[in-house]
Amino acid sequence: MVDYVFLGDSGLKVSNLIFGNWLTHGSQVEEEAATASVHAALDAGITTFDTADVYANGVAEEVLGRALAGVDRGDLEILTKVYWPTGKKRHNDSGLSRKHIMQSIDRSLKRLGTDYVDVYQAHRYDVETPIEETMQAFADVVRAGKALYIGVSEWTAEQIKYAHDFSKELGFQVVSNQPQYNMLYRVIEPEVVPMSERCGLSQIVFSPMAQGVLSGKYEIGKPLPAGSRATDEKGGARTIQRYLSDEILQAVADLKPIADELGITRAQLALTWVLQNDNVAAAIIGASRPEQVDENVKAADVVIPAELMARIDDVLFDVIIDDPSLTWENAPHERPEIRLG
Repeated sequence: MVDYVFLGDSGLKVSNLIFGNWLTHGSQVEEEAATASVHAALDAGITTFDTADVYANGVAEEVLGRALAGVDRGDLEILTKVYWPTGKKRHNDSGLSRKHIMQSIDRSLKRLGTDYVDVYQAHRYDVETPIEETMQAFADVVRAGKALYIGVSEWTAEQIKYAHDFSKELGFQVVSNQPQYNMLYRVIEPEVVPMSERCGLSQIVFSPMAQGVLSGKYEIGKPLPAGSRATDEKGGARTIQRYLSDEILQAVADLKPIADELGITRAQLALTWVLQNDNVAAAIIGASRPEQVDENVKAADVVIPAELMARIDDVLFDVIIDDPSLTWENAPHERPEIRLG
């Protein structure tokens, strides 16, 4: 059963499962199927929806907006993002400059068919724009009523601290960080999670199933499943490569007895594992079919006992990926320094 939790230190509640449309709406999935999946999420009690202006170059926002048309806006929490090149991809069509933020929020609201978003997120940290400029622009977006709160995505612990400090000075709240996090990829645990807790941010986790690898659908020596993310040449195949080694696939196979003991699938095990970890408010799920939403929601009711959490760590000990450069992919540097004006 879907639960509703506070996001960071704010008074905003979100569903602990969030429906996201990265690599699906406007890309891998036809609009009819996308709309059916959104409605399945609503029927299951999911009220929070995550997208970004860069997904399918704006089309994902449009598809989500049409799918949510007619739903009482007050019953929803809509999240979108800004940073990556969009539109004509000219010299001011990317980053976190004041100009790009102000243009992007208006374009996102138009595509989504709404007057405001609940959380407007910096999709990456911008090493080429002074952080004061970025934070002042976000403050003005909030004051204009176009966003209620601000979030970040894939920011380092140091960057989160700067965002928190500047937002306090400017009178708005940074309430969330959206990192990649799953059983196989845990780079946020040593620094990002403790800093987020100190600064009053929650994690909204994407890729809780490691692009589907933790579901067990990919097996050693067998062809890639037709229509799977690993066969998607529009972007999915590139993002999943890090998880397709024989060592990782064997470890995922070894998780099956643990899932069986709990009476759930490996996909549900992966989602449940994420939700039980510290500082995680919600996990983002994607779906190309309504049935996938129904299966994911079942994970919200499961509790993994401590002894099985320890067994999961034992199984995965040798294959956990700990390279932060795969997370903090900021142009033009992999691990940016803070830039102050």
